[in-house]
Amino acid sequence: MEPQPGHIRNFSIIAHIDHGKSTLADRLLQLTHTIDERKFRDQYLDAMDLERERGITIKAHMVRMGYTARDGRRYVFNLIDTPGHVDFSYEVSRSLSACEGALLVVDAAQGVEAQTVANCHLCAQNNLEIIPVINKIDLTNADVRETKRQIEDVLALPADDAVCVSAKTGTGVGELLEAIVARVPPPKPPPGRELKALIFDSIFDTFRGAIIHVRVVSGRVAPGMKIRLMNTGKDFEVQEVGCFIPGAVASGQLLPGEVGYVIANIKDSADVRVGDTLTDARRPAREPLPGFKRLRPMVFSGFYPVTTAEYGGLKAALNRLRLNDSSFTYEPENSAALGFGFRCGFLGLLHMEIIQERLEREYQVGIVATVPSVIYRIKKTDGKVVEIDNPVRMPPTGEIDEIAEPIIRAHIIVPNEMISAMMKLCHERRGECIGTESIDTHRVILTFELPFNEVVMDFYDRLKTVTSGYGSMDYEHVGFRASDIVRLDILLNREPVDAFSFLVHREKAEQRGRAIAERLKAVIPQQLFRIAIQAAIGGRIIASEVVRPLRKDVTAKCYGGDITRKRKLWEKQKEGKKKMKQIGKIDIPQKAFIEVLKMD
Repeated sequence: MEPQPGHIRNFSIIAHIDHGKSTLADRLLQLTHTIDERKFRDQYLDAMDLERERGITIKAHMVRMGYTARDGRRYVFNLIDTPGHVDFSYEVSRSLSACEGALLVVDAAQGVEAQTVANCHLCAQNNLEIIPVINKIDLTNADVRETKRQIEDVLALPADDAVCVSAKTGTGVGELLEAIVARVPPPKPPPGRELKALIFDSIFDTFRGAIIHVRVVSGRVAPGMKIRLMNTGKDFEVQEVGCFIPGAVASGQLLPGEVGYVIANIKDSADVRVGDTLTDARRPAREPLPGFKRLRPMVFSGFYPVTTAEYGGLKAALNRLRLNDSSFTYEPENSAALGFGFRCGFLGLLHMEIIQERLEREYQVGIVATVPSVIYRIKKTDGKVVEIDNPVRMPPTGEIDEIAEPIIRAHIIVPNEMISAMMKLCHERRGECIGTESIDTHRVILTFELPFNEVVMDFYDRLKTVTSGYGSMDYEHVGFRASDIVRLDILLNREPVDAFSFLVHREKAEQRGRAIAERLKAVIPQQLFRIAIQAAIGGRIIASEVVRPLRKDVTAKCYGGDITRKRKLWEKQKEGKKKMKQIGKIDIPQKAFIEVLKMD
């Protein structure tokens, strides 16, 4: 029996990290009897080992649930569980585009956090009905009254509409299900008869190709139909449609308002673009659906295989990961030091770390990652403006008129007693405080404008350290600002090593150059000749270290005799070392790259 559009409810669960989204999804699955109790496990929708180990959601997960309301009517709930970390906000925006409502979960003990505010704004931009959910009311330090006040004052949502629950014990979740029925609007009537379905996610299956996740806006999609992806204009024949309950279950068709999957023998991942519109190839729609904002990667790093033989495997793995993650990009590049590899783009450091770990775990590909960098906008003396994400592509100094770096506006929530420590950290990172706002008697929102390249390295870890784990952060990009950026090169015996080059503010160049030179000195093995390690800006050396040569006692066999004999041997050794230095090649071990390219 197909669900009636008026009885469908499409909604997401959104919240700050660790406020209980996945646990609430578990309770909804149990109370709607979607999964058998014998098969149940905590974090049921988090399928990746990485998600379960870290206790975070990385990919948005979709599931259909059946629910009989107290009035006896049968409803279909399409739930999308979303990530909470700032790096994965693109997953949230993709999910919201397929929904009419959202459950905004707030921890009763922690209160409103930075990502809670950001997610609330995302919902408002998508015109979604927001149901505030106060979770963890079973905790001894839960403060429901204060949390309601924050929901009203900080989020500007009516606190009386909040539903108080404990996702862990199940208290109040029954009332939440009724609130979903009453307050989340059903899908709007279809604007026409032609097929229009929004692609909001996709995964790759080795045997079946791309599995597209769609929200049908109008028309119907069924097996045997010829469909067209409007972005590429390519046609495919539908093999299977269905929904996740929570495993993939085939159905006869998908109708307006429904959320499900489509398999159409799409073997090339480049054919599927998240945000594209799927339509009928025989009677195509005139205009595509308004796709949601396509986010550009902001952090870049070079990924190189540990061995040359793994290059093909790395390329295939990156191709499949890009299908599952539209914000991840890559293109081939070549390094004199590391060989052939790829320049990869990410939304943040956690995003990069997750991709790297997935490559090693799921595809068994060992990689070496270069220093993360951001996009710089360079105005040349001839008036042209170019954007670079790789120091190697930087134009000669004489051709550069101005370099602008990306700036972010960070909203940081910290306890009152840690404001000075946070101010000091942001000042060290060239940040400027542009606003403060009290949340309650204990916490404050600090708004800073910071250069993004100061944030990508280790800022989030430092924030957690100086606030003893109580601080939280959300950020948005606000544009570019002219700055004194220079290219720092690392030279080994006067030969530059491109993998170690990076762009840095002039004030911090000497400190960073000295740190890398010292670290290289510790990991490069001694040779039979002297190795000079230098950090340079243009032709000026700003830091230097030396790896002493291995010493061999060439006079060990000389027992007595004239001193000229020993001097002759020493001179011969000296000449040999000089010649070796001219023709000798410094072999930098893999360990050196891994150690030096690690973040400070």
